[in-house]
Amino acid sequence: MTSTASRQLITAALAATLTVLAAPGFAQNAGAPSPDLRAQHLSQRADRPAATPSERQAKMQQRRAERQAALKAKLNISAEQEPAWSAFVARTTPETWSERHAERQDWAKLTTPERLDKMQARQAERAAAMTSRIDATRSFYSALKPDQQKLFDNQAQAHMHRTGMHGKHGHGQHNPMAPRS
Repeated sequence: MTSTASRQLITAALAATLTVLAAPGFAQNAGAPSPDLRAQHLSQRADRPAATPSERQAKMQQRRAERQAALKAKLNISAEQEPAWSAFVARTTPETWSERHAERQDWAKLTTPERLDKMQARQAERAAAMTSRIDATRSFYSALKPDQQKLFDNQAQAHMHRTGMHGKHGHGQHNPMAPRS
């Protein structure tokens, strides 16, 4: 082996060794923010008070109303379609947080069969609510003209993609790993 080839081999071996030795240090700091950034973030959070559930609920309702108004404007809903639009909005509006949690019970006081019965009842309620939303959407969709239906299809597809419901492993808004667009 020539001396040049020998030097190149030694250099490559040293570079590989240093890379292997340095990798754990890089991996350890890869996901963690620097202490300065963390301190800055915490100080910013301390400056603003945490939102109460009712404040968060009001904000969500406001955003929902804004999205509905934008959709209505994009679809260019006519006067004849207004009753179908109103029914669609009324039947697809979710319950508020306080309505969903009005009958809170202390789950620790329930027996396992009672908890299972309660979970099964909630599952049936959610299925009924989903059926109602599907029926409302189908009813509204049938009131749209073909060009409006195409626009509605595109909007619904974009919404489903944003919320992670695009046929992979998405679970709606509860999937923090779902890609956002």
